[in-house]
Amino acid sequence: MGDIELLRLFALADEFKYMVVREEEKLELAKLLDRVPIPVKESLDEPAAKINVLLQESLDEPAANFNVLLQAYISQLKLEGLALTSDMVYVTQSAGRIMRCLFEICLRRGWASLTDKALSLCKCVNRRMWGSQTPLRQFRGIPNEILGKIEKKDLAWERWYDLSSQDIGELIRFPKMGKTIHRHAVLGPLSKGFLEFVRIRFPKMGKTIHRLIHQFPRLELSAHVQPITRSVLKVDLTITPDFQWDDKLHGLVEPFFIIVEDSDSEFILHHEYFILKKQLAEEDHLVTFTMPIHEPLPPQYFVKVVSDKWLGCEAVLPVSFRHLILPEKYPPPTELLDLQPLPVSALRNPQFEALYKDFTHFNPIQTQVFTALYNTDDNCLVAAPTGSGKTIAAEFALLRMVQRAADGKGAARCVYIGPVEEIVRERYADWSRKFGAEGLGLSVVQLTGETQADLKLLERGNVVLATPEHWDMLSRRWKQRKAVQEVSLFIVDEVHLLGGPHGPALEERFIVAELLLLGGPHGPALEVVCSRMRYISSQLDTPIRIVALATSLANAKDLGEWIGATSHGLFNFPPGVRPVPLEIHIQGFDIVNLEARMQAMARPAYSAIGNHAKDGKPVIVFVPTRKHARMTALDLLTHAAADGQPFKFRQADEADITPYVDRVHDAALRHALGYGVAFLHETQQPAEQDVAKLLFSSGAVQVLVATAPMCWGLTASAHLVVIMGTQYYDVTGQGTNDYPVTDLLQMMGRASRPLQDETGICVLMCHGPKKEYYKKFLFEPLPVESHLDHFLHDHMAAEIVTRTIQNKQDAVDYLTWTFYYRRLTQNPNYYNMQGVSHRHVSDHLSDLVERVLSDLEQSKVIAIEEDMDLDPLNLGMIAAYYYVAYTTIELFAASLTAKTKLKGLLEILSNASEFDDIPVRPGEEGNVQKLLAHAPLALDKPKYTDPHTKVNALLQAHFSRTHLNPDLGADQKKAVVNATRLLQAMVDVISSNGWLNPALAAMEMSQMASQALWQKDSVLLQLPHFTKELAAQCGAKGVETVFDLMEMEDDDRRELLQMSDQQLEDVARWCNRYPDISVSYEVTGADDIHAGEPVSMVVNLEREYEGELRPADAPRYPARKDENWWLVVGDPGGNALYAIKRVTLQRKAKVKLDFVAPKAQGTQGLTLFFMCDAYMGCDQEFEFEIDVKEGEGDEAEEMDAQ
Repeated sequence: MGDIELLRLFALADEFKYMVVREEEKLELAKLLDRVPIPVKESLDEPAAKINVLLQESLDEPAANFNVLLQAYISQLKLEGLALTSDMVYVTQSAGRIMRCLFEICLRRGWASLTDKALSLCKCVNRRMWGSQTPLRQFRGIPNEILGKIEKKDLAWERWYDLSSQDIGELIRFPKMGKTIHRHAVLGPLSKGFLEFVRIRFPKMGKTIHRLIHQFPRLELSAHVQPITRSVLKVDLTITPDFQWDDKLHGLVEPFFIIVEDSDSEFILHHEYFILKKQLAEEDHLVTFTMPIHEPLPPQYFVKVVSDKWLGCEAVLPVSFRHLILPEKYPPPTELLDLQPLPVSALRNPQFEALYKDFTHFNPIQTQVFTALYNTDDNCLVAAPTGSGKTIAAEFALLRMVQRAADGKGAARCVYIGPVEEIVRERYADWSRKFGAEGLGLSVVQLTGETQADLKLLERGNVVLATPEHWDMLSRRWKQRKAVQEVSLFIVDEVHLLGGPHGPALEERFIVAELLLLGGPHGPALEVVCSRMRYISSQLDTPIRIVALATSLANAKDLGEWIGATSHGLFNFPPGVRPVPLEIHIQGFDIVNLEARMQAMARPAYSAIGNHAKDGKPVIVFVPTRKHARMTALDLLTHAAADGQPFKFRQADEADITPYVDRVHDAALRHALGYGVAFLHETQQPAEQDVAKLLFSSGAVQVLVATAPMCWGLTASAHLVVIMGTQYYDVTGQGTNDYPVTDLLQMMGRASRPLQDETGICVLMCHGPKKEYYKKFLFEPLPVESHLDHFLHDHMAAEIVTRTIQNKQDAVDYLTWTFYYRRLTQNPNYYNMQGVSHRHVSDHLSDLVERVLSDLEQSKVIAIEEDMDLDPLNLGMIAAYYYVAYTTIELFAASLTAKTKLKGLLEILSNASEFDDIPVRPGEEGNVQKLLAHAPLALDKPKYTDPHTKVNALLQAHFSRTHLNPDLGADQKKAVVNATRLLQAMVDVISSNGWLNPALAAMEMSQMASQALWQKDSVLLQLPHFTKELAAQCGAKGVETVFDLMEMEDDDRRELLQMSDQQLEDVARWCNRYPDISVSYEVTGADDIHAGEPVSMVVNLEREYEGELRPADAPRYPARKDENWWLVVGDPGGNALYAIKRVTLQRKAKVKLDFVAPKAQGTQGLTLFFMCDAYMGCDQEFEFEIDVKEGEGDEAEEMDAQ
């Protein structure tokens, strides 16, 4: 179909069926036929011809002033018949709506050419101009004669961008008119003024047109294509706005359609709506999507970005497939054998059998993998859908380790790696009960992230549970840590998450990519620790057994070979193999806005519960955010009440659940629980989460609404899972991104109740354009791809620090142990490699290593000697020790100065790379602005949508103890925990430069972070039950420190504090644990100190506390905080730091400080600082003097001079 047929189809709409052609109109219609640009096939007697002519005539009229008022529109047409004028009004009122309908039909049916024509006609109707006319007609204020002259120039629209305002002025001026007027020299003053107007007007108009041309929406496109499978491509489309934003012209947003067409522009392969917002009009935008590819490969596809408002605004990018190499074909999955279910007695150990009292036989998957895991010591990979019982399969290997250790054939130390904190906590709770004191009597421990504490836990633990980051920190120095070498079993859960492209940041699980394959945000760290354990195993006499668990994979063979699994230990079951079969229903919603789409899903979700979960069967509903969880719970109750069944979801008597509901303080949750609906989100109080989970798991409430991030820590299962929406707000808060595929699989896995249901049901509600994508990829396995190359810098720097890598060849060899290396030749284009030969691989690895090492060298993290050997520098050692990004260390080194004070330290800290992923949710800019408006330390020109500005506000709110909403509170916890580690690294960077005052300020900020206080606040506010008013009263009585309070008589203290006995007991308990440490010191060889020579000082520390040492009392610190100290020798007057040592104090410690004597001779006054990183008010200072004599080097110089 062409424009003629489209207009004819429009004219045949039912809206116009009562329109007739009057006899008196035919003459005028015949005249109009000559004026319309698109021919009309119908005769004048047909109403369709009249409608077509009226529509075209309305479009063809220039409408010089773009006056949208209907009266002006009619007056410009100069129609003779009033009836015809009335008909035109009716036609034009319906034109936009009907044309839009035609466009939507064409778009959904995938007709590329027709979609383009229909969209153009939509915009023609709205703009009252044709696409063949200059796009400048869409602007107001340009005279008609100039527009006509521009159109006669026959200059391509793209060429106008290259012209300057002077060029445009010359192009549109009227020289003949100027000469004509100039000839009439005898004209009066008025005509002379007009002559001047003609001369001046058009150069100014040139400037105006130049400005409008550059305000016309223009986009630049670039695309990066990566093959995922042989039939699917992943496209990273970068959209760069290249125009000047004007609120009067563009408003707050500019909408665009992203359309991907095949090589013949016949079919649409992908389309989506893209909204460019004013706030982000000067930034690049990354849009990631997938599209199908077929063999033989087409020459190219076309990516179009077309404006939904502006005619002539279209950017086209051809994507060539000339050098595209599709990945290798994947091997078939493991067939599930029809075996007799294995009884629990096959464990052949009464203690082991007692662990599985809940069932008598293992399921088919566990039966098939039993021999490989329990009767052999081979490395194994078990890939099966979520809910298949893979955890029990891993326990087979753990039980074999325990059996062999009891027989004296190996150490009983297993390390379990869970990619996310929620999985580790869940597994710790389960295994502590199963394998701990109540079960097998093993020591089950969970690592905390505090290196010193984790080393002790590792030494005493039989089963050690950790995240990839925590284990990475401990295992980096495996050569010096015997406990790491004694690991005999290494279990990696959800190993498919190594495909995530977002680096080691574990906390922010959702990432800025639309398609994640099978991956999460913790991939590189997971890949690095697995590679390291393989390497360690190859270096030790007793190998480490590696057992990996994953969901169904397309390339399980690559993953299995990487971890050292043989063909007998590789099990990759297809997605359809589940103990409980799963029905999946996918519903699409053609609503672009996320909030509107979520509202539209409420009623279908309620209907799905009524259709699929009758008789009170449990239901879990997943939603994107905390706000959606509360709203969805309320909507479900509202729909139930509207149906006359308000207690439809409550499956227990009110009297039975009231004792539990009364424990809940959240009014919305308490109300929802009373009617049978519970909801969970990340910022809920743990006690309230426990109540909601308990009532749901017991069956008292039928429906549990949970936020998507909760899916990993949720142990509850249901008959029906409803996934309401598959998108969330990205870290900027301005756009939306899709859930990782792994999260969707995890949510779907909750629809599994073995021994209770014959089938599970999942209803997936998504955005309309994504429906076909989910239909295709939720039913077949996806491959795992590595993203280590994007996050290699920090890991390689750490290996250089530990001397695992000593030269460039070692760096290349290091990569050969990774999964990244194994995937290079299997999917070369995914890794930007143009071939699969040894030469291609070698060049690619060499280029990668050169690029990474060059970046590290420029950041002064490492040094490259003779273009080959690699040596760690001080900054690199600091970054590796504290697990800090190399970009953050580079920032610290470049920004910190000798005069940096608290404000500067806070700004530098807030700009660390570790905070890049702190999300700024929609509407939070106002909250950040309010926090900064009341913050003691102001920011210069803050950008409230910047995550680093938000972190600055959150840290200041933490120090001020400002109450925050749950979302901001969760972000604040993350920021504070990271800030403590970063401050420790900052102290080391500052001390490396020998600056005393900034180092002390950073130490004090560490105390502020631990106790949530400003340095100027009273130290008594650290104590429980103390308020600012009470602290002020104590200060008025001369009680300013904790020691002052402890030295008071009991009666005086009671009278001053006016507290209850329980409160006084809490205060006393806190005070007894408050560090009271005696410090003594001695300068070795104090009588013989020479300028510039080494000086030694011995410091003796002794704690006056007899009880058990515990972590620091810091109730406002969101994690465990161990007490650490710094010993510093410096000169406050000269801002010089001579020596620093970090100390972990138990009862007693003897610490030796070595430093270089000052160059100045004579008596020098120095100060010994004893600084805590967790408590305020317990720091100590000791001034001492040393007599510095003339240095030996000085004497030699004097003798040479003589």
